[in-house]
Amino acid sequence: MQQIINFIFKNSNRLLFLLLFITAMILVIKSHSYHRSQIVNSANIVSGNVFEKINEVKTYFSLKDQNDKLAAENAILRKLVFNKKDSTSVLKKDSLKGNAKIDVIQTRVINNTYNTSENYLTINSGTLKGIKPDMGVISSQGIVGIVEKTSANYATVLSVLNVKSQINAKIKKSNHFGSLIWNAKNAGYVQLIDIPRLASVKKGDTVVTGGRSTIFPENIPVGIIDKIFIDKKNNYYTLNVRLFNDMTNLNHVYVITNKDSDEINALEKATKKTNE
Repeated sequence: MQQIINFIFKNSNRLLFLLLFITAMILVIKSHSYHRSQIVNSANIVSGNVFEKINEVKTYFSLKDQNDKLAAENAILRKLVFNKKDSTSVLKKDSLKGNAKIDVIQTRVINNTYNTSENYLTINSGTLKGIKPDMGVISSQGIVGIVEKTSANYATVLSVLNVKSQINAKIKKSNHFGSLIWNAKNAGYVQLIDIPRLASVKKGDTVVTGGRSTIFPENIPVGIIDKIFIDKKNNYYTLNVRLFNDMTNLNHVYVITNKDSDEINALEKATKKTNE
């Protein structure tokens, strides 16, 4: 207490000046509308900048939640797109369950390899969310791979960057089909093989999924043709396809489930067995 009193006595002149200055400023502001408006504007600018910075910090820390919400909304929209051709009208969000043949499950990649010849991904959803082997996996940019093994809460995915991967695909403009494989040379490119020479092919053409299986719906983006080779032995094209997906940077992905796949696969197996 004594130190406070000593400080006041020691700085009495400065404190008196400061008090008189503040009093004078208050009187000027109260008696002049121009000065009052300027002070208010200045205060608004300062407080606005402070609130803006606070909001930027809050936004930054809420990015994960926002991304999760956007991914969930994208799953609903993709489901609508995949099922639109199965109905004369666009299905409503509340009427999707039970009506749609194709469902879309939003999930996230927790592990991803892309620098070996047999690459896999791990996603944080499994059988508890309805995920089974042989379901297609895509991202917002295009195909990712096919579910191989599952547990209750996780699943491994055979990446398109795997020499064992083989996916039905086609040239979008001409509908000529082939098999999509990977030669293990570059993580940004896959190869579309067995395209007949009669097909009209040129660099820059888009490659999409063919839809000739229950794994991927038709016309999911794959990439664009970068180089064209001719296999002289069988007179077919081999096309080098630059992927739309950056397979080295994956986060939110979507698993595609076809409700008719079990029935279709069982029928095809029975037919094959009968013909053997």
